[in-house]
Amino acid sequence: MPYDPSNPMKDRITDIGPAMYEQFFPDVVKRNYGKWEYHEILEPGVMVHHSDTGEDLYTVRTGGTRLMSIDFIREICEIADKHCDGHLRFTTRNNIEFLLDDKSKLQPLIDDLKSRGNKFPIGGTGAGVTNIVHTQGWIHCHTAACDASGVVKAIMDELIEHFGSMQLPAHVRISLACCLNMCGAVHASDIAVVGVHRKPPMLDEEYISKICEVPLAVAACPTGAIKMIKREDGTRSVEVKNEKCMFCGNCFTMCPAMPMADAEGDGIAILVGGKISNRISKPQFSKVVIPFIPNEPPRWPQTVKAVQNILETYAKDAHKYERLGDWAERISWERFFEKCGIPFSERVIDDYRFAYPSWRQSAQCKFTD
Repeated sequence: MPYDPSNPMKDRITDIGPAMYEQFFPDVVKRNYGKWEYHEILEPGVMVHHSDTGEDLYTVRTGGTRLMSIDFIREICEIADKHCDGHLRFTTRNNIEFLLDDKSKLQPLIDDLKSRGNKFPIGGTGAGVTNIVHTQGWIHCHTAACDASGVVKAIMDELIEHFGSMQLPAHVRISLACCLNMCGAVHASDIAVVGVHRKPPMLDEEYISKICEVPLAVAACPTGAIKMIKREDGTRSVEVKNEKCMFCGNCFTMCPAMPMADAEGDGIAILVGGKISNRISKPQFSKVVIPFIPNEPPRWPQTVKAVQNILETYAKDAHKYERLGDWAERISWERFFEKCGIPFSERVIDDYRFAYPSWRQSAQCKFTD
């Protein structure tokens, strides 16, 4: 039957794509859909949503992971079946939220989660550090300049006290992207950890013409750094203008014979100050403050120390409700580098020709002592 806009669910084929999400709602959510008035944070990781009907929905948030074993997922389901009538949800930052409609079930659930060691840390709400959203990393991504899960694990091991408390000036969003393509959308995070390549692609001349559609590799380059050439034997290859390469890895996506991974050239950059909220100041992109830290698996000590240093400095100096970028803007970015003990170099100056909206556009200057 043709689609009827007045009755969009008529003759709907439900086996194409995901099932309608409404069927998975807890009954309390179905009864109060669109009627929620406000929510409260009872303690770190524990929330209650109040409906104008008088009903409440209790939520216990625990830290999860992007990559989960089947055994771990089964354990999550076991907990949900035991305490929540099987109802739970995953947030976009990989947190697990157990949903309850009965306050008497709240404390037994919390006690159960705490009894399982560090597997289900409760927190990630309010003025603290919530879970780190990240990309694939070495386990899957072909253009990764650093690992994702390993770096995130190392960082959160040191920041876990801020996940389970709400003692920072405001909430802090930390994100990680394992390359500059940023499929993890770290562009607007308080602290962003970004994998960077520093060398142009290598050319495997033996296989370029055999396994690559050369025109696609040429067209994939956003700066026009790749051109097609013809060898003496008549086969086609490519030539890279190294000075124009921005190390994005798009060419490798199109041509596996142009690998980017390099143990010496790959590493991590730290960006800070991004946010999506328009409170206090407008939304803004993150800015580079540390252009390069070498990869140091399995615990990435320099990266962890850098993130921890920035967070602790912000926690001591910022005003209440002030996001990290707002704090840096108030004290001036010059003072930010001084307080954090980060050396300033020309490599952190934003000179990208299309970045005018992110430049300091005021004629005012702030001077430090």
